[in-house]
Amino acid sequence: MAGHSQFKNIMHRKGAQDKKRAKVFTKLIREITVSAKTGLPDPQANPRLRAAISAARIANMPKDTIDRAIKKAIGGDDSATYEEIRYEGYGPAGVAVIVEVLTDNRNRAASEVRAAFSKYAGALGETNSVSFMFDRLGLITYPVQIGDYEKVFEASVEAGADDLELNDDIYEITCAPDDLNQVRENLEKTFGESSTMSLTWRPKTLSPVNEKQAETLIKLIDVLEDNDDVQDVFANYDMPAELIEKLSK
Repeated sequence: MAGHSQFKNIMHRKGAQDKKRAKVFTKLIREITVSAKTGLPDPQANPRLRAAISAARIANMPKDTIDRAIKKAIGGDDSATYEEIRYEGYGPAGVAVIVEVLTDNRNRAASEVRAAFSKYAGALGETNSVSFMFDRLGLITYPVQIGDYEKVFEASVEAGADDLELNDDIYEITCAPDDLNQVRENLEKTFGESSTMSLTWRPKTLSPVNEKQAETLIKLIDVLEDNDDVQDVFANYDMPAELIEKLSK
């Protein structure tokens, strides 16, 4: 019986992992499709599509799945029209939250995002109600193996970047949003293809949270990220690493 129970637990974990992987793929396919529709289908000439494909590769999406998403967009087989929307609000302890959505149903997305904020001690605000508390940046990442900090810093400055940070063996290179593609091209001449390229929201200041507030906040973020319409969630919380690790278990 113990062996059977263990097998059930393994299959449950595998099922949960497969479900999570499927959700990630759904979001990535949506971004690839929209990128290919709104620009050229060639990733070399379409920075947004290139970034979407890069993210899909990192998530181990099969090449034929990526190709099908692009062909579907080009051929007009996808009848859904996706709309990009940004929602802003406050979570527990007044933490500022930005939710980026890509949806084919604005009413559904608004209702579900609002419900998540309400359930987890938050409140949805108006557009621009919290975005002033963040900087909009272009972000390019590379593994630490590309070189020492001084070498990467010099190359980043020459490429037109504004800043370089090393976090968990990952170099994070930031620049003005409009400069993202050019900086990426310049860096890739030196270091090869980047790991990721995206637009991000970086908080100017952080809001501290206690353990109870942190637990509710993490639930809010998890529910938002689990929504197929939600592409990204950004928040300006200040949480000790050990507390993050505890709540992640």
